Amino acid sequence: MIEARNTWFNRLAWTALALTFVVVVLGAYVRLSHAGLGCPDWPGCYGQLDVPEEAHQIVRANEAYPERPVEPAKAWKEMIHRYFAGILGLLVLALAVLAWRNRASVGQPVILPLCLLALVLFQALLGMWTVTWQLKPVVVMGHLLGGLATLSLLAWLVLRQGRHGQDSASVNNRAMGGFALLGLVLLVIQIALGGWTSANYAALACPDFPTCQGHWWPPTDFGEAFTLWRGLGVSYEGGVLGNEARMTIHMVHRLGALAVLLYLGWLAWWLVTAGESRAVRLVGVVVAVLLVAQVALGIANVLLYLPLPVAVAHNGAAALLLLAMVALNHCLRPVTDA
Repeated sequence: MIEARNTWFNRLAWTALALTFVVVVLGAYVRLSHAGLGCPDWPGCYGQLDVPEEAHQIVRANEAYPERPVEPAKAWKEMIHRYFAGILGLLVLALAVLAWRNRASVGQPVILPLCLLALVLFQALLGMWTVTWQLKPVVVMGHLLGGLATLSLLAWLVLRQGRHGQDSASVNNRAMGGFALLGLVLLVIQIALGGWTSANYAALACPDFPTCQGHWWPPTDFGEAFTLWRGLGVSYEGGVLGNEARMTIHMVHRLGALAVLLYLGWLAWWLVTAGESRAVRLVGVVVAVLLVAQVALGIANVLLYLPLPVAVAHNGAAALLLLAMVALNHCLRPVTDA
């Protein structure tokens, strides 16, 4: 009976992990297709649980929200994302309930599933504030990071439960573990910078590469660029920053990308050439491939003027690279039976 319960828990965790990746990519698609305010209210859309499409529904919705007339295509994008996020919330709730019911079972994690439930509830609040605070950049960035944190914790949960790719705690692995953790931290910071760039509509502030509007280092405004709180009652759709502030954000993101490329590139080379297990060497190859793909997608976004498929792929590749770094840290930190 205990083994059957653990099997259900593991299957549910894997399902939640896969769905979280879908939700993260859908969220990027909604944001990048400018559909984040496709529904001006929350959790419904113009006061109903689906999108107004009948003539009388549209008239009523436009009367209730005259400042934002119904655009069904954008509204459906937003609602589909909410539907998937709602299903994910139910899966995480089920994980937490199963974990609590089986808390006496050997090897059953309890704290992490409960933390995931709290995180998903907070994510729902961030989703609501994204709409009601009209795409406030710090909230949009926080919502992105919350989704990726959910993805990372679910990945950690399934990897630790299954003990996939585990190796002995050798001296070499312990040394690599410290560098792998630093790499994960640097990647998270870079993803946050990417979210800040997107939330402030700064992705095309520098339409050339490697220069920025013809400058190796353009005029900057760090004070405006990284002001996190600007009060409420302002619509941030389309961005509110001036050109210099947007260029500043864009250039800092580029510098962060260079730092991550150099560090993770070196780390991947070390893993492939000196890794003591097949799993560690394989993750090193995956990190290297995703790193090259991510940089190429970032450059393509600039040179091709942010085409939607490339921009969404850039977000998806970032999520995959994050998963690879989580897997690496798991491989280098064996699970103990204590």
